[in-house]
Amino acid sequence: MALRPARRLTEEDRAFWHAWAARTQVQPLKGRAPFPLPPAPPVAPAAAPAPGLVPAVPARGRPAPPPELHIGHVAGGLDARRLRDLKRGKQRPERRLDLHGKRAQEAHHAVRAFLHSAFLDGLRCVEVVTGKGPAPEGGVLRRELPHWINAPDLRPLLLGAIHAPTANTGAVYLLLRRRK
Repeated sequence: MALRPARRLTEEDRAFWHAWAARTQVQPLKGRAPFPLPPAPPVAPAAAPAPGLVPAVPARGRPAPPPELHIGHVAGGLDARRLRDLKRGKQRPERRLDLHGKRAQEAHHAVRAFLHSAFLDGLRCVEVVTGKGPAPEGGVLRRELPHWINAPDLRPLLLGAIHAPTANTGAVYLLLRRRK
């Protein structure tokens, strides 16, 4: 029976080990030296974001991403007067997306495309209709919409979210930031 040669660790394995060992404070056995650190991978220049879009990952010197957005709560950057006007229906949505009859994955893609398109077109207020869904917990789309609008590529586009002023919890008004 022939013995197999010892398997060598790849650079990726060594990097993973060092990251794990640093987190868990693992020390090498007595008389053993730790694995040498792998060389740092070359840094590729960052690609410029599409014009008019806010980058999802903040670069050095830029502010952190905005806090999580909750439907019906005042978010940072949104004053009370604007929220009050939105709640009372003084600010009408300029575009509407109806998600009735869509599956969750289709609806997610539709919301992303809709919000990016509305932002690039310079719209300020849009409406997304998810439907109320079966009581008491509501439908899948209604439950998932808050998660979708807090995604790293969509959250920087939004100032606030509120249920439609007609007390229709199956529709959400979204206030978009101004395009820079």
